[in-house]
Amino acid sequence: MTASLRCRLLMIHNPTAGRRRRRYLAAVLDALACEGCTTTVMATERRGDAERMAREAERVDAVVVAGGDGTVAEAANGLVGSAVPLAVVPLGTANVLAHEIGLPMAPASLARAIARGPCRSVHAGEANGRRFMMMAGAGFDAGVVEQVKPGVKRWLGKGAYVLASVTRVLAYREERFRLDLDGSEHEAASVIVAKGHFYAGRFVVAPMASLDEPIFQVALFEHPGRLPAMAAMAAMAAGRLDCLPGFRILAARSVMIEGDAGAPIQADGDIVARVPARLAIAREPVRLVVAA
Repeated sequence: MTASLRCRLLMIHNPTAGRRRRRYLAAVLDALACEGCTTTVMATERRGDAERMAREAERVDAVVVAGGDGTVAEAANGLVGSAVPLAVVPLGTANVLAHEIGLPMAPASLARAIARGPCRSVHAGEANGRRFMMMAGAGFDAGVVEQVKPGVKRWLGKGAYVLASVTRVLAYREERFRLDLDGSEHEAASVIVAKGHFYAGRFVVAPMASLDEPIFQVALFEHPGRLPAMAAMAAMAAGRLDCLPGFRILAARSVMIEGDAGAPIQADGDIVARVPARLAIAREPVRLVVAA
């Protein structure tokens, strides 16, 4: 079932995109106009702008984020306590959330989903009180995210993460994290706390993870070292993490991560917290616009 037309849209645009993405955005805006929508576009200039713009949105039928997963998460934080739905125009590097909810990429189809698609109440996570939509991590992947420079990311796209991963392996420093999962204690060299099953694009880390369920799937990489880190990357690329020694997935509603104080916590591709960190399911679901 489709929703009634959303006429008034606030689009929060992260402009750190190349020419091809700007052309794509222009095509989506044209298609939204054809659907009968009036779209106000506001461009972010710095971190935190998307959260503020979403929080201050008034008399709109939806907040649309034209950007990557980090910008979507920012806007989701701005919409805490609001009934305004959140829609996505995927302009990021990985666009994990867009893949997770099966958004169409053709501008006309995407515009139709934004204007008329149903809303789906999804359960976001929180890291030290900050909402995230898809995943959070500590250890290897958080170190990679922290190492990626925005300029290199704009230049190389996903290649920036490959370069940072190789650099991280070469300069590997062992980390150990103590984890409390709903009162059960564990240790790991790296951890990914998943709300959706896609990761870094279309790689699958936690097949049972679901935005619809108020629970995390917690992926533990228990073996430290360069070789286990390289083996984990290869297994993920091959879709064979289930065969990786020292890898397991546990379900939990609350995750406490302790270890080296100040170690980064990434969520949806941004560093949002530092160890120690408590991850929990957000109290209020996010109203997310999806395709019919």
